Amino acid sequence: MIPTPHIEVTDSSLFAKTVLMPGDPLRAKFIAENYLTDVIQINQVRNMFGYTGLYKGKRVSVMGSGMGMPSIGIYSFELFSFYGVENIIRVGSCGSYSPRVHVHDVIIVTKAFSESSFAQVAFGKNQNLFSADLVLTKKLNASAKKLGYPVLNEIINSSDVFYRKDGGIPKEARDEYGCVAVEMESFALFANADYLKKRAACILTVSDSLVTQETTTSKERQESFKKMMEIALDAAISI
Repeated sequence: MIPTPHIEVTDSSLFAKTVLMPGDPLRAKFIAENYLTDVIQINQVRNMFGYTGLYKGKRVSVMGSGMGMPSIGIYSFELFSFYGVENIIRVGSCGSYSPRVHVHDVIIVTKAFSESSFAQVAFGKNQNLFSADLVLTKKLNASAKKLGYPVLNEIINSSDVFYRKDGGIPKEARDEYGCVAVEMESFALFANADYLKKRAACILTVSDSLVTQETTTSKERQESFKKMMEIALDAAISI
């Protein structure tokens, strides 16, 4: 079923088998313009920009996912189901829950915990923890080591909400499941991959801390995000 209501591509071969997915479509544009060669823009429906190009001579695609599980749930499901995409690597930001996880740290996600009903409603799966694909996670770690970028391998919380009435850290996520940071997408991505028998992974940069209240400037985010982007791109072309 292509094109879909959300992706205007009519030829599935325009997507590479591996897609990097930042939440922000402008960050997808940044990756395409600064890291890829021979780039073509293949999607702009709802300004959810998608591109395919070459990184070190190998094809890779990058496309925004939007914010939250419903949004990445739509785009990743359509890429996996209708466009022949086999691997999706989320590249995003997160907030720290832990005093040992600092602003600018790069996290390779091992598992995503969520209070969300996404998997139950979509697939009848009554579980609140999904794992990243082991092969892709190993690729990300190998790329980080090759590039000399330190990373953490951690469990994170995928939340349905950005604002909570208590403004705090959910104890279940932190204390029972060992989540060290929070974002809003990985659980749905991993659930889709699990259901569709595809591969998904996630690499995040810590942009702020809910513990110390530290945050980053726009310039600092761009510079620290580059490490994450380069790790993901290097991993993508090694698959």
